[in-house]
Amino acid sequence: MRTAVCPGSFDPITFGHIDIIRRASKLFDKVIVLVAVNHHKNPSFSPEERVELIRRVTAEFPNVEVDICSKLISDYVREVGAVAIVKGLRAVTDFEYEFQMALVNRNIYDGAETVFLTTSSENMYLSSSVVKQVAFYGGDISNFVPACILKDIEDRLCPHKAGNA
Repeated sequence: MRTAVCPGSFDPITFGHIDIIRRASKLFDKVIVLVAVNHHKNPSFSPEERVELIRRVTAEFPNVEVDICSKLISDYVREVGAVAIVKGLRAVTDFEYEFQMALVNRNIYDGAETVFLTTSSENMYLSSSVVKQVAFYGGDISNFVPACILKDIEDRLCPHKAGNA
């Protein structure tokens, strides 16, 4: 069984993330969407909350699992016997950082091959940061996140909405 790990902060998960997960699920027998805990970030959702949101939006993919990791991704990849790390790329700036991380991961564990999937054109601008900023100012984020988690995200991130003030 060929397993891939798709790590990220997913704070919150967006249609861009889901596009990459969907495409990875067609390439690999099993995809583990990995909520990577980054102690240098101040997330809006706890790792457990992010796992729950991801499970809800990936329920339609039978070969997708969700997990949490607070250690090196390359160590996690080794432990689960994955053959690849899947990363989505939106722009050249993403590539520079992700290429560096791919080299570091492979240096730590030579079995950690990184596969880059370019985003679809409709998601090139989309990031969790954009979702958070638009939500904070009361903007409509329904084109950025699935309907099944929209209320959860608005309840947490939209202080201007009725009931959140």
